[in-house]
Amino acid sequence: MIRKHYLKALATLLIAAGVQWVTLPVYATEQGEQRREARDTRQEGRSTARQTKDECRKGNDKSNVECRQDKRSTKQDTRRTARDIKY
Repeated sequence: MIRKHYLKALATLLIAAGVQWVTLPVYATEQGEQRREARDTRQEGRSTARQTKDECRKGNDKSNVECRQDKRSTKQDTRRTARDIKY
């Protein structure tokens, strides 16, 4: 009788442990996809920031300092978006 309960408890424990091991790779894959998406977002933001600065300089609307600040703010916005995706 005791042996039967012991085996049932052992089987339940093994099943529970197996389920945990299966969920870890799935979580890691999901986290990797989020990192990739955030990295791609940052990369697109860099090119957008360059274009913003180039358009500003070509338009002669602002000084170089103001154009640089526009580029910085564009990159910061992109980083914020990437952080939201990642975390």
